[in-house]
Amino acid sequence: MDDLEQTIRENAQGPSEARGDAGGVKQHSLADQIAADRYLESKKATKKKGLGVTVKKLVPPGAD
Repeated sequence: MDDLEQTIRENAQGPSEARGDAGGVKQHSLADQIAADRYLESKKATKKKGLGVTVKKLVPPGAD
């Protein structure tokens, strides 16, 4: 997924549309790329085991 992040960075630095003698190229908007990244990250997070919540017992000092 680092490749996707790098692609988004490169696309954000470059032009959104380019034209030449042979034709033109237009990229997806930055908002669409960010939405795609969020979607892929959420899919990756749902595959992880557990709920993402850690339960710990807190013991105040001096409570021995």
